Amino acid sequence: MTTMTRRGAMAGAAALAASTAVSPATAAAPPAGKQIAGVYRYKVGEFELTVVTDGVRVVPLADTFVRNAKKEDVGAAMQAVFMAPDKVVTPYNPIVINSGSKLTLVDPGLGSAVFAQSKGALGQLAGNLTAAGIDAKAIDSVIITHCHPDHINGLVGADGKPAYPNAEVFVPAIELKHWNDDGEMSRASEGLKGNFNNTRRVFKAMDNKFTPYDAGKEIVPGITTVATPGHTPGHMSLVVASGSSKLFVQADVTNVPYLFARNPGWHVMFDMDAATAEATRRKVYDMLVAEKMLMQGFHYPFPSLANIEKSGAGYREVPVLWNTSL
Repeated sequence: MTTMTRRGAMAGAAALAASTAVSPATAAAPPAGKQIAGVYRYKVGEFELTVVTDGVRVVPLADTFVRNAKKEDVGAAMQAVFMAPDKVVTPYNPIVINSGSKLTLVDPGLGSAVFAQSKGALGQLAGNLTAAGIDAKAIDSVIITHCHPDHINGLVGADGKPAYPNAEVFVPAIELKHWNDDGEMSRASEGLKGNFNNTRRVFKAMDNKFTPYDAGKEIVPGITTVATPGHTPGHMSLVVASGSSKLFVQADVTNVPYLFARNPGWHVMFDMDAATAEATRRKVYDMLVAEKMLMQGFHYPFPSLANIEKSGAGYREVPVLWNTSL
């Protein structure tokens, strides 16, 4: 039988006090200052998908960010979803599709060249691929949905060479024709001419080694292309199908959902043909609602996976709950 004595109790209390006295010093640690790797995995049928974030850009809300809405109305829409009314937060989220026989990357982001410029906020894809255990040399195919910088610049590494040296690179045939057309470039606005120059820079670095594709084609087993024009002339989306499961990869049918899914009639400044882009957006989102099809959005909040439902005159994204296992 153990007997507690006054002397023993005092000795124990002293020892406890001594141990707690040093714990704050030994537990002190500097803040991490950054997130852990931005990677999320889920399954579509037998396919394994990995969302690999390329980062997030935060910029002041421009007067013309939404061409056909007042700046104060746009700010109010952002406040309604608990965001700052004067800043636009835009995520960039490429995906890797593992079918078991093919490893396919969709839209390789902004590229590592912007990493240092953005202090690591952007251009994170290469590092996050490594963290996910995906070797760039193991990528069999890269699918480009359209030729805006945040979707093609990552084709080229910091060394100026192809970042995915063993991959077949698929680019919409209309996009290849449009951005290589000198006549189209001569007629473009000064702001848009920069996009022509950037696209041609990337094309040259890739030695123009692309496989052009059209809408309605299964270009990789289980991955079928869908024409979704307006954002750019040849903008494409994808349907990923395995067994009875389907996923719609929307690329830039909308920009950030908290503005353009909820207000499908709003025209983002990046849409080259705003009226066509709006018609495409409504058609796609009506289909997603009717078919209850899961949707992956490039500029949706990470991991950018959602279901879509009707909400008033627009739509509302319902984020998919994080799964801890596959």
